[in-house]
Amino acid sequence: MLKSGFKLTLAGIIGGLFSFALFHFSDYENKQETASQFTNKKEKEKKISADNSFTTAKTNAVLNPEHTNLDFTAAAEKTVNSVVHIQSSFINQQKNDPLLEFFWGPQPNQQQPQIATGSGVIISKDGFIVTNNHVIDNADEISVTLNDGRELTAKLVGTDPGTDIALLKIEDSNLAFTEFGNSDDVEIGDWVLAVGNPFNLTSTVTAGIVSAKARSINLLRGDRNNNVFPLESFIQTDAAVNPGNSGGALVSPDGFLVGINTAIASQTGSYSGYSFAVPSNLVLKVVNDIKNYGMVQRAFIGVVIQDVDQKTMNDMDLPNTNGVFVRSLSEAGAAKEAGIKENDVILKVENIEVNNVPELQEQVGRFRPGDKINVIIRRGKETKLIEVTLRNQSGNTKLLNKKVLEEKASMFGATFLEIDELDKKRLHIKNGVKIHSLSNGKLKEAGLKPGFIITHIDKKPVYKTAQLMEIFNEENGGVLIEGIYINGTKGYYGFGL
Repeated sequence: MLKSGFKLTLAGIIGGLFSFALFHFSDYENKQETASQFTNKKEKEKKISADNSFTTAKTNAVLNPEHTNLDFTAAAEKTVNSVVHIQSSFINQQKNDPLLEFFWGPQPNQQQPQIATGSGVIISKDGFIVTNNHVIDNADEISVTLNDGRELTAKLVGTDPGTDIALLKIEDSNLAFTEFGNSDDVEIGDWVLAVGNPFNLTSTVTAGIVSAKARSINLLRGDRNNNVFPLESFIQTDAAVNPGNSGGALVSPDGFLVGINTAIASQTGSYSGYSFAVPSNLVLKVVNDIKNYGMVQRAFIGVVIQDVDQKTMNDMDLPNTNGVFVRSLSEAGAAKEAGIKENDVILKVENIEVNNVPELQEQVGRFRPGDKINVIIRRGKETKLIEVTLRNQSGNTKLLNKKVLEEKASMFGATFLEIDELDKKRLHIKNGVKIHSLSNGKLKEAGLKPGFIITHIDKKPVYKTAQLMEIFNEENGGVLIEGIYINGTKGYYGFGL
């Protein structure tokens, strides 16, 4: 009996040791696999934090913790002092009435001052403020009123019409500011607060829940001539938002910024139940780009995509409606180069599921040209992991710097970009350099406009910006510029150097 019991005990100990060893070996394997999957993500985080950028708050706080008991006083107190009232003014030149001029002669120019108001969020103690582009668009002067009543003049650092985000700066220190939260952690049904200045009132707080995510409402308009590529993936809430709230804060119950309130769905112009905010993760990327480069570094994956609806699922014999369907690819684009094919279904970007076009655009929009991202696709019945190196709108991985572009072309009052393969194919051209922006200078005086693609100078084909500048610097006397606009209209311009 004792021997039998001893054998059973010994067997149990050996079995336990074997199970323990097997568990730890398996756990080690899992950790190794996880570590390899997220190496790129860690490298990207280090890269972003190294360039003196704004960062997401280091917190493990849950967005809707049970201990709040719907008590939002701490979050409100934390936020109201960092939300400001913005007033932008600009002069609207009124055209003279030709009938009056016919009878009474030339009339003095009528300059009508226009005022726009909105909200903004202080995101650093040294006075950086994020708001909506439409709040300060075309402004000659921008003033900011703090919650304590002080009024300061703001400087425009930069804008991104594609996301309707702008970055301002006021000269002050030790300001109350709101830290960025992680908008990926926001879930439908979570409580959120909207803080802003509706109807020119001082900081006002309203509460609601997240009604939906990744909403596209066709609010933002694209403009290829001016390199505006809309990116809409709004957080929808039912927190009361009214005119004047634009640019204000959408915060979690812990007081972290999860969105910038941007629009309302209304037939009257006032709140009707739904409001929309740009997710904070996207805002964070945009303001960091503006701060560090003077312009947004938009990354493109190079695909034409659509949601997977019932018809697409049936026609392509797909197992479900998950993911985003790839209809076609750009020639020489990032996706094609990486091995993505037509009729693939993109399921995840950096381990985050994407089930509609706005979700995919939002995830890609957080990265810069040259970044490598892991994309999980379904091809037939197989699932594949593909690494994609993102590119800019010109089809390469270079980062652009607004200051450098402007310095290089200050003589001509223009900045230039190489055109992408998609434009070449669509316009049936083999070469060209696109005018990115125009200010006062020789090109503007000659009648050229943003978006014009210069294909030839004095019959010489133009392929690169550097080549274009060399030609301008070498030529003397008059030059003839030939090219084409995005809509296919050809143009010929002559001017003297």
